[in-house]
Amino acid sequence: MRKKGAIPGWPAAGRYLLAVASGVMLALSFPKPAISALAWFAFVPLLTAAAGVYPKVALRLGFAAGFTAYAGILYWLNIVMTTYGKLPLAASGALYLVLAAYLALYPALVMWLVRRCEMRKISALCSFPVLWVAGELIRSYLLTGFPWANLGYSQYRTLPLIQISDLTGVYGVSFLVAFANVVMYRIWISMRRRQPYPVRELLLLLVLLTGTVGYGLDALNRVEKGPLQRVLMVQGNIPQDVKWDPAFQESTVRTYERLTRKGCQTGGTLVVWPESALPFYFQGEPAYAARVKSLAAELKSCLVTGSPAIEKEGELVRYLNSAFLISPTGAVTGRSDKLHLVPFGEYVPLSALFPFVNKLVAGIGDFSPGKAAVPLQTTVGKIGVLVCFEGIFPEVARAYVSAGAGMLVNITNDAWFGRSSAPYQHLSMTVFRAVENRVPLVRAANTGISSVIDSKGHIRGMTPLFEEATLGAEVRTGTGGSFYNRHGDVFALVCLAGSILLSVVAFRKKSARR
Repeated sequence: MRKKGAIPGWPAAGRYLLAVASGVMLALSFPKPAISALAWFAFVPLLTAAAGVYPKVALRLGFAAGFTAYAGILYWLNIVMTTYGKLPLAASGALYLVLAAYLALYPALVMWLVRRCEMRKISALCSFPVLWVAGELIRSYLLTGFPWANLGYSQYRTLPLIQISDLTGVYGVSFLVAFANVVMYRIWISMRRRQPYPVRELLLLLVLLTGTVGYGLDALNRVEKGPLQRVLMVQGNIPQDVKWDPAFQESTVRTYERLTRKGCQTGGTLVVWPESALPFYFQGEPAYAARVKSLAAELKSCLVTGSPAIEKEGELVRYLNSAFLISPTGAVTGRSDKLHLVPFGEYVPLSALFPFVNKLVAGIGDFSPGKAAVPLQTTVGKIGVLVCFEGIFPEVARAYVSAGAGMLVNITNDAWFGRSSAPYQHLSMTVFRAVENRVPLVRAANTGISSVIDSKGHIRGMTPLFEEATLGAEVRTGTGGSFYNRHGDVFALVCLAGSILLSVVAFRKKSARR
């Protein structure tokens, strides 16, 4: 006897195996191993499994695919929680699975709504890409936001394809890949059933791809304008387990002094040290601060360094994760504070309700967010500093470029990821911040990956992981005059509005039949 909700053609176990196969392919399309081609048909097994099933079954299949994908992409969370958070493996595993389950809700809801739309004669070709982008947009903001591994990020090395990000953001690339998956599914079904190919759908995909790649090639051939700026990223490779130990402060400062003197051969260079390169309060250590200031003066170069900062507002004391700018004269001329903090890494959400929950990453006590995106004025123009995972939030980068920054500087400490794929995933997302805003992005990481990315998304240099290194380059600062920088997530908001409309139509028709 067939179970309720079962559909002839595939047994229930077979459907879930297909959903898991989709999750595996989706995970493999991201770094590492970054087999980006898999993303273009990763959803074909899932769409096949969901064909003809009741919406509640499609929801479970979408959850299975999403859970598999995010569990594979985010496996490195266990390194963070056990090695640096000192959590037992059982507790770490439970939290990791809870996060993967939360993220899996998005593809689950997408598949549920896709099937509801299909039951109302609305094609998946119309619903799936729109709903997917809407889900990514919501995930980017809900519960402080976690836009890690949006579908479009899998294509970060396909430069002609991702140039449309200066119009649509990463969401435009996600839409195109999702659309292609539905077309690939239709082709697969036609082959399996020996039916005519979906010619119209295929032609529409070819038109979208041709237009996207044509726009991309034109963008890649444009001549960059703006002054040249010499930059030097310094990668100190300070082990995470000693980084906040006061006994290692002297050796840490000496390491950065030595590497900077070796790498900075010309005055007028913008020298960038990573997040918390100085693991103490720059404002409260006059001896060390004097050494860093004198180094900038000695090299006749601007120096950006990460350091915690402290502010007092009456009785209130605020701790900030900041970047200080030191001028070629040795004066501190600016400070940029991190705006988007890492939950459980830099502060504990609802700590008053859960006093027994501690931060997972060692360091200074709970941080407070900065108040505004304030670019730092260097000798050749303004720069916007993205601290750590601020690089995955398009709105933060947009805010700095809109305020006049001609270059983005990402300072980070990815040491707590260990030797995993996370540093590569983190890097892949920052490529889009450069393309979206048409400004270069330079990246200094404590243990790597430090890199230089131009305004077209070319990665001009990369350092290895867990090695002392310097990376020098010349970049041409941008103007930030892109459509995306001026208008933001218009494309994604249109998809969100379309998703609401699709949902209303689907449910309203059902009510009318009743």
